[in-house]
Amino acid sequence: MAYGDYDGTQYIYRLAEWPRFRWNTERVARRVAEVRHRQGKLIGHMEALGFLVRQNAELETLTTDVVKTSEIEGERLDPGQVRSSVARRLGMEIGGLTPADRHVDGIVEMMLDATSCYDEPLTAERLFGWHSSLFPGGRSGLAGITTGAWRDDRKGPMQVVSGPFGREQVHYQAPAAEDLDHEMEIFLAWFNGSTAMEPVSKAALAHLWFVTVHPFDDGNGRIARAIADMALARSENSPQRFYSMSAQIRLERNEYYATLELTQKGTLDITVWMEWFLDCLGRAIDGAKTALGSVLEKARFWENVRGIPLSERQNRVLGMLLDGFEGKLNTSKYAKLATCSEDTALRDISYLVSRGLLLRGTERGRSTNYLLARM
Repeated sequence: MAYGDYDGTQYIYRLAEWPRFRWNTERVARRVAEVRHRQGKLIGHMEALGFLVRQNAELETLTTDVVKTSEIEGERLDPGQVRSSVARRLGMEIGGLTPADRHVDGIVEMMLDATSCYDEPLTAERLFGWHSSLFPGGRSGLAGITTGAWRDDRKGPMQVVSGPFGREQVHYQAPAAEDLDHEMEIFLAWFNGSTAMEPVSKAALAHLWFVTVHPFDDGNGRIARAIADMALARSENSPQRFYSMSAQIRLERNEYYATLELTQKGTLDITVWMEWFLDCLGRAIDGAKTALGSVLEKARFWENVRGIPLSERQNRVLGMLLDGFEGKLNTSKYAKLATCSEDTALRDISYLVSRGLLLRGTERGRSTNYLLARM
């Protein structure tokens, strides 16, 4: 984000009929029906699984969502810190928790508030809280920013730019700060109001509308995606997330920005944006099974072995095998992984084989190795 002079472009918020959006009802309705069908299939599949499986899938989805929504803006978070922060807030006990810094905790708090409290009204005060969580130190990089309040444009109009200093390209210029109270009042009344609009269509429009108003000094994209996630949670009447829209947007980031820019410089017929968002959502839902494949496999494994007494060493090694330990497991490798003697390693392995958790490979003698049993 940057500040600059008025660039003279006719953005959609400068049109006389703003914000009376319109779109091709038939084309959008067809995509809504397809997305809702995919949503229903995924939710039905997840509901058929055990609680622990669903909880682990939610942990993985939320971790991915937080990491990817920041990557879209060029910021890389430590996935271990994010996972630990999400797990603590979900009340999950997982091994190897990595302490998370204030910045990571703040982003996680915002995302979880949006989805876990999806049925509560979205207010200016709530958005101010999200913004303060995103920037707990009141800084974006090296620059100080106003947090917990709409931007004031003291440095000039808010612009989205790219390119090197002195040769910047202006992609978008937001409404003037003096109009923000009015703009956000209209947006929030619409978002909280009861309309006949299909909820997934509302998620698409909410994202576009909020990021067009661009009410904060920074963090507008992340908050727009959190608002869209909130609307999607409302569409499913559930706080649990099993697919990540942000992860799919990250994969399609260039088209995402191009479609936004095209729409914001066009007319109030936003059919192109609505189609792109709903198609992207469909791809996010379709990709959930693949993205959660290893998570679901791990969760089923731990659920199946829950009644088997295991030592901390055995839990640790089984976890490493589930995470994709490379190479063949033998007694000496087990001893290194578990930090124990080879005699202890052999006893541990023998016990795990007897309980059907490890399988002995075909080789024998010094080449004897073991594989994780798939459950």
